Amino acid sequence: MELNIVLFEPEIPQNTGNVVRTAVSTGSAVHLIEPLGFELSDKYLKRAGMDYFKNARLFVYKNFSEFKEKNRGRYFFASTKAAKRYDEVEYRRGDYLIFGPESRGLEEGLLYENYDNTVRIPMVKDNRSLNLSNSVAVIVYEALRQGGFENLETTGKLTKF
Repeated sequence: MELNIVLFEPEIPQNTGNVVRTAVSTGSAVHLIEPLGFELSDKYLKRAGMDYFKNARLFVYKNFSEFKEKNRGRYFFASTKAAKRYDEVEYRRGDYLIFGPESRGLEEGLLYENYDNTVRIPMVKDNRSLNLSNSVAVIVYEALRQGGFENLETTGKLTKF
């Protein structure tokens, strides 16, 4: 099941590199909405993403308006301010999973306008948030689980025994 991971104004290159690695491993695309807190040539971004960048489907947009113009579909917004858990949604192929900047999350106005499609990851009360790349992995893998891990290798094999 192909998904779209959207990072709105990401700030930390290592998180984005980790997200790219998750995306390539799951057959997902990554959409970055500027401004970015780093250059795409950043050594920390490349180190976190390792050699996965060569296989990444990576798109960059000047702002959220340009992103919406070029990408039609169902949008889900991840936020600690959401009332609905991420596992209470039925995800479909092509959905866009949108995550905010590490230091502040998505803007409340955007969440308010899209509240029915806003989801949260449960955690201990009064905890601020999970790491961005971990949040992406949690929600992406729930969507993939719902889709039966379509097109993903689900079993391993030992090679020495």
